[in-house]
Amino acid sequence: QVQLVESGGVLVQAGGSLRLSCVTSGITFSAYNMGWYRQAPGNQRELVASISPGGTTRYADSVKGRFTISRDNAKNTVHLQMTRLKPDDTVIFYCGAVHWRSGKTYTYWGQGTQVTVSS
Repeated sequence: QVQLVESGGVLVQAGGSLRLSCVTSGITFSAYNMGWYRQAPGNQRELVASISPGGTTRYADSVKGRFTISRDNAKNTVHLQMTRLKPDDTVIFYCGAVHWRSGKTYTYWGQGTQVTVSS
């Protein structure tokens, strides 16, 4: 059974920092592209940051220079360090795991963690 469990979402003041974590089980973590996604009410889920099995990272323009994604393959965990948080960062953050094998795409999601940034 595949599980992705996010944690770290809390209420924080604008300008503050948070670290989100996503612990996975049931997948070969080191083989998966891991990502953090955000979804505001009424909007589609969008990529915030991703990290490949080899450590290559990508960021949405809105978070470049503020957020850092990292992975710990020994602990099957991906983190998102968020700094200089803004009220616009008030959304649910989801952890996602994606892997491609034999022409098939395998995608798994966590349940989400709410981040609230007060002005």
